[in-house]
Amino acid sequence: MPRIAGINIPENKKIIASLAYIYGIGRPLADKIIKQIKIDFNKRAKDLTNEELTRLKDFVEKNYKIEGDLKRIVQGNIKRLKEISTYRGYRHVRGLPVRGQRTKTNSRTRRGNIRKTVGSGRKKSAEKT
Repeated sequence: MPRIAGINIPENKKIIASLAYIYGIGRPLADKIIKQIKIDFNKRAKDLTNEELTRLKDFVEKNYKIEGDLKRIVQGNIKRLKEISTYRGYRHVRGLPVRGQRTKTNSRTRRGNIRKTVGSGRKKSAEKT
């Protein structure tokens, strides 16, 4: 399995789809990287030569923030928002949707699947009456 930036990319997928497994690289960016390095789009990750693989590793690690570095930057940004007491920071602290979504309904995943209506989600009583 080829390793790029400490991530094992799947070898049976095309190289564009395999690169998208790395945090910080999506399909469009993977497409751009492949064009710049001049690797065949239809190649699978297992078919890459050692020379192509090293070119790809060097290019990605040198030019883009990915994986741990990017996650650290994102966490730092969230921490900064919390420290300066912005509205977005407050939403992060409370575990609520940050980007303006409604919360009366449709925020189950962010709130932890709390059911507030009467009767729904109630457990059946163990005893028969």
